[in-house]
Amino acid sequence: MKSGILFFLSCFLAITVSAQQKQVTAQQADRTLIPVIQPGAEQLKNYLDLLLGKRVAVFANQTSVIGPSHLVDSLQKLGVDIRVIFGPEHGFRGDADAGEKVGNYIDKRTGIPVISLYGAKRRPDEKDLQEIDVMIFDIQDVGVRFYTFISSLEAYIQSAKEFNKPLIVLDRPNPNGFYVDGPVLDTTYRSFIGRQPIPIVYGLTIGEYAGMLLGEGWIQGSAPPKYERNVQGGFGLTVVKCANYTHRSLYVPPIKPSPNLPDIQTIYLYPSTCFFEGTDLSEGRGTNKPFMLFGHPLLPASMAAFTPQPNAGAKSSKHYGKQCYGWELSGTPQEILAMTKGQIQLKWLLESYRLFPEKDSFFLLPKSGDIKASFFNKLAGNNDLWQQVRDGLSEEEIKKSWEPALSQYKLMRKKYLLYEDFE
Repeated sequence: MKSGILFFLSCFLAITVSAQQKQVTAQQADRTLIPVIQPGAEQLKNYLDLLLGKRVAVFANQTSVIGPSHLVDSLQKLGVDIRVIFGPEHGFRGDADAGEKVGNYIDKRTGIPVISLYGAKRRPDEKDLQEIDVMIFDIQDVGVRFYTFISSLEAYIQSAKEFNKPLIVLDRPNPNGFYVDGPVLDTTYRSFIGRQPIPIVYGLTIGEYAGMLLGEGWIQGSAPPKYERNVQGGFGLTVVKCANYTHRSLYVPPIKPSPNLPDIQTIYLYPSTCFFEGTDLSEGRGTNKPFMLFGHPLLPASMAAFTPQPNAGAKSSKHYGKQCYGWELSGTPQEILAMTKGQIQLKWLLESYRLFPEKDSFFLLPKSGDIKASFFNKLAGNNDLWQQVRDGLSEEEIKKSWEPALSQYKLMRKKYLLYEDFE
């Protein structure tokens, strides 16, 4: 039986590698001497034996693929007993709106129960895991603090620790993993879009961040990770590494991570333009260029014009049906990288505030009127950036204020790197 599984595995790997080779991105193709990057999920030989004969829980979404096949489908075909699937923001199949609560259901393709961890609860409970031997986490992250998958990872690890279950993280490359930038979160402003004292762009893969969560004691009752390839004896962290990846790699995910991050250009701009979610400006939801097209009906009519409308990935947002004026960013991936210069860019935020005629309504306030509870402050991770924009500080002055916390974080980050760094 075992020899049959190994033969099937060798054939499956051959097919997967062939499919992966066909998915080489334009950026990777330009560097033909560099081997194709392979996410951890594709390293089946490094973890399949840890799953066979076990009852398995999988945290996954539409990005959890092995070549052309979904992770869950692939593991089922290889004889893995998957008992439950957990889904994050946007749902297991990735088609829910940002922030939309998702319920539990039976997945039609596999017949496996799907439990939402972005609805009534944020992490598995004892009942969910009572018949589970091993937990898997496999999600394509984008390396930005307010992208909620790392908060889901933290909650998932907490459940694995509390209920003493082995955890396997199938690592994936970070498309923004080639730099670190932004204000370090003040934990006074902790929320699901920012839980730990890390900068907006934190420069770690999902597997490396799992190590940081444990190593820094941010998981209750945690101890420094050993990264042992072991699923015996209760809780432990196993990270299945990517092949051929370093923090200098420019990785392009083969599947969009969420409805409003449709391409690598948007992913590169997201750390800079997501701030508009906390303002009265449209961040481009309801257009074909979210986070690359942003503006407001009150900005000068000489600027780029667009009218956001409800669509499948953004059923509700700001200024739908109204003509807005603002910025339309575009270009090849290389041109967008040159535009951002490997940094968070504040110029669009500062200029939009300067041009906005109703300054008191630029930043969105909650119904309570409490500035500290504003969504903008949750994105920034502090109340400082709000005040700095209002006070007219320059981008250089604002970025200077991010030190020394940013440099201290960079030193801490080094302890958890599993791949060659960008510096």
